[in-house]
Amino acid sequence: MHKQYPQHRTHAFRLALATATAAALTGGLLTFSAATATAADSTKVPQADFNGDGIGDVAFSASDAYVSGHKTAGQLVVLYGTHSGVSGAKRSTLSQNTAGVPGTAEAGDAFGSDTAYADFNGDGYDDLAVSSPHEKFGNDTDAGALAVLWGSPSGLTGKGVAIADPAGSSHDYWGKTIAAGDFDGDGKADLAVGNSSSTIYVYRGGITSTGAAGLARTTIKPPIQSGGNALGPRNLTAGDINGDGRTDLVVDGFETKTDYGWNTNYYVPGTANGLNVSAAKALKPGIITAIGDINNDGFGDIVSGAYWDNKTDDGTTIPDSALGGKVNITYGSASGPAGTTGITQNSGSVPGSSEKADSFGYELDLGDINGDGYQDLVVSAAYEDLNGVADTGMVTVLYGSAHGVNTSSGAQAFAQSTPGVPGNDEKFDLFGLDTKLDDVNGDGKADLLVGSYENGGDGSVTYLPSNGSKITTTGSRAIWPADAGVSTTGTPAFGANFAD
Repeated sequence: MHKQYPQHRTHAFRLALATATAAALTGGLLTFSAATATAADSTKVPQADFNGDGIGDVAFSASDAYVSGHKTAGQLVVLYGTHSGVSGAKRSTLSQNTAGVPGTAEAGDAFGSDTAYADFNGDGYDDLAVSSPHEKFGNDTDAGALAVLWGSPSGLTGKGVAIADPAGSSHDYWGKTIAAGDFDGDGKADLAVGNSSSTIYVYRGGITSTGAAGLARTTIKPPIQSGGNALGPRNLTAGDINGDGRTDLVVDGFETKTDYGWNTNYYVPGTANGLNVSAAKALKPGIITAIGDINNDGFGDIVSGAYWDNKTDDGTTIPDSALGGKVNITYGSASGPAGTTGITQNSGSVPGSSEKADSFGYELDLGDINGDGYQDLVVSAAYEDLNGVADTGMVTVLYGSAHGVNTSSGAQAFAQSTPGVPGNDEKFDLFGLDTKLDDVNGDGKADLLVGSYENGGDGSVTYLPSNGSKITTTGSRAIWPADAGVSTTGTPAFGANFAD
């Protein structure tokens, strides 16, 4: 479940999906809260294939959904790709009450809050790690829980295994943020798991049928604030930045060097022995991050969304930020992160203009829309006001090139008022609550999926396919909670967080 946090650690956090007052917050960080069986190039963005049919699948949360009368127990939805794209016709909807899924659906568990896919057992089908960060164990209200659901020829059916918290008494919110990759380059999928502390647990060598690490369980501790749910790692993102064939990890959190504790990211390189935190490098801020090769030079580039404004409520200037939000792009090299470029809605021909609380960079993702070998970028401004409608939201598509992200030409913008896009601009729809670029129709080009807070928190997912050269509204469709068997009692937040 995506959550709204302050731009530094001295403010109390709020749940963006639990209260409409989140729209009024002028500064803040977002966390709403891998490698796949078919991925061959570690600098490209992998897509999930849970049923092994060669067409990308999409998993996302409805982590606030009622299950058997239990409020915010949470559900997970998988839309399986077909040659006509995704819809509710071919899908799985899972909860902790689904046979085989570890645990039991209980009020407040928030099952599906964060997810990460990879082939953890090496059988050729992608599996899905799923967290329930508010799971209660005994007297520990927010202990958290984590499970891996196994892929199969039928996709995700519920069969899975729990990954026990190895140090539950020392932290809470087990699994609140997770990421998958091959951090040691041994050809087996690894899993990084965050919690309320700054210690990140890394399961190397896959996941066994008993929920243990196939090779070893190790830890890293980057220099971020540790404590409650608003602290610890805000986000984990995996990708190969230095082009050595091993997955690196970008850890987002609040820095420890100043009294403000500003948001920052840390690059932690993968090595033959796993993640090497002693070689960590500080990066520009931005909660939601994607890694992929935008300029096709063989190195993964880091894109992070610093969606908050450039000043706090008391007028303090926030480092590396901009009015209305900013996207920071740090290009990869053989030595790791290199030069950084910032993009706002005032950059070049980027649609829109930078305005207070637009939240440009609220969500983002990378994928190759036109098949030219360059990763393209989608960025949301979920709180964008359009046509006099507050917080209706908009997404922008920017294309990759040999020179990086192209802000001079070719940009596209989509809102629910765009001809051919399902729905209408409505207050607090937050179109762009999450975004995903994946090939879900098997043509080799990435299609766009957009989550929204539609209808007061019911949520929806909009499918906008690639026509081979750009994103188009031809063949677009909306997928609603009812299409996936998700109840709209309360605010299920359907489509709030896509799996990475």
